[in-house]
Amino acid sequence: MANDLSPDVLLDMYYRMALARALDDRMWILNRQGRAPVVYSSNGHEGVQVGSAFALDRGRDWVVPYYRDLALVVALGMTPREVMLHLLARAEDPNSGGRQMPAHWGHKRLHILTTGSVVTTQMLHAAGLAMAAKARGEDWVAVAYFGEGSTSQGEFHEAMNFASVLKLPVIYVNENNGYAISVPARKQMAVLDVAARAAGYGMPGVIVDGNDPIKVYEVMREAVERARRGDGPTLIEAKTYRFVPHSSDDDDRAYRTREEVQEHKKRDPLVLFERTLREQGILDDQKLDALKQRIRAEVDDATEYAEKAPEPDPSTLTRHVYFEG
Repeated sequence: MANDLSPDVLLDMYYRMALARALDDRMWILNRQGRAPVVYSSNGHEGVQVGSAFALDRGRDWVVPYYRDLALVVALGMTPREVMLHLLARAEDPNSGGRQMPAHWGHKRLHILTTGSVVTTQMLHAAGLAMAAKARGEDWVAVAYFGEGSTSQGEFHEAMNFASVLKLPVIYVNENNGYAISVPARKQMAVLDVAARAAGYGMPGVIVDGNDPIKVYEVMREAVERARRGDGPTLIEAKTYRFVPHSSDDDDRAYRTREEVQEHKKRDPLVLFERTLREQGILDDQKLDALKQRIRAEVDDATEYAEKAPEPDPSTLTRHVYFEG
């Protein structure tokens, strides 16, 4: 276990993973009740997202997420209320003021760059952020997160090449869950590992168990140190799995068996991390019960707060679209 992570920090990592899972579960319930629109789940990805976030200088480094990154934004400091305000498109939503569809994250204070709907463009945006850091003489690092399906897009290759040629302080984190929506990875790329593609751009490509937040943290920490030294970008491939459909509008039974899903659930990052913390004497039944009560209260509060919050004023519809003198 990483020796620079104290018991309190490890408990905080577990808390944020568990909080994201609880928020995720509540969002699905709201969707199925007709009270919330589409849901994109981080269920199963929490180890990748939280482990990597804790290796960053949160609030100083810049992050460009993708739609499956609920646990990431929670780890970066987004509150349950802010998550629910975004889901329900309320005026107080710090991501977009109720203008973006759910899971289009963006938070200026937390240095989360606004996400667009076009898949993979975030990799170019992260390269731009890293280029700005280099031009300004700043030592922040930029990070882009993406699924393995994104690696078949042209922007992936353009961003990797550009970042490597200019030795930009950027890290590309691939959350490989094996499916580009409904298409298995073996049918959408001819290589077994996304990380193998890094060699073609002259940068390190690292494979890590995405279900182990500590291993992800260690790999990410090395990539961050490399970027800050001026040694250029790193491609990290975290092998993981999503336990639920691609979105609340998807039926994953059409392309994968229930037996496959259940087999992968044996490697649930939340369960594995809880076991690790128990073995280290950091977590016990009493602490776990208290944590669950805290999370339940926070999710209930966030849901109630967001549902009562005012919707955006229709007169502000064109704000940030047209110039306001």
